[in-house]
Amino acid sequence: MFTDHTVSGFLDELASADPVPGGGSACALAGATAAALVSMVCNLTVGKRRYKDVESTLRDVLAQSEFHRARLMQLLEDDTEVYNRVMSAYRMPTETDAECTAREEAWQAALLDAAAVPMAIARECLGVVQLAETAGRHGNAWAVSDAGAAALLAKGAARAAGLSVEVNLRSIRDKAIVSGYRDDLASLEQEAQSICQRALDAVEARMGA
Repeated sequence: MFTDHTVSGFLDELASADPVPGGGSACALAGATAAALVSMVCNLTVGKRRYKDVESTLRDVLAQSEFHRARLMQLLEDDTEVYNRVMSAYRMPTETDAECTAREEAWQAALLDAAAVPMAIARECLGVVQLAETAGRHGNAWAVSDAGAAALLAKGAARAAGLSVEVNLRSIRDKAIVSGYRDDLASLEQEAQSICQRALDAVEARMGA
């Protein structure tokens, strides 16, 4: 499993000529990193007398950020698996009409999975952006910049994951599915951008206080 690698080992795999892990997995890792930063801000806040009034809120944020972190690490692995399924389907024989039909059906099914995984990554990252805003507003003032970093990382990872969705949509035949994905992506990216900006505004205000 790629999630069992060291950081340097994973980066070596990412830099290699092997197509997996690729962009989707990198986005999942970036999102998980952002979630971990949110968790750090919460852990530096919970239990401090100065932040007693927001402790319940930050405990909830911590539980959610850890959920997103675990989910994104699983999606990192899932992204490599669906790529392999797409390539396996693409390489199926096409010497007869029956083989061509079977190959097309398998390929389309694999492409749908390959679009669904980075879409799930983008959604998880949006959740992290939302948590980063709360952490930025209420978390320990000494770690508020880390909440801002989390928001930016997660927003960027969500947008980048959208590229992995799009590259698969371009080969999917079902136009209704393609249109639905693109509408969802546009809405998600707009929401992530808006929340990230609010998070940054809150962080910068507190850094300047």
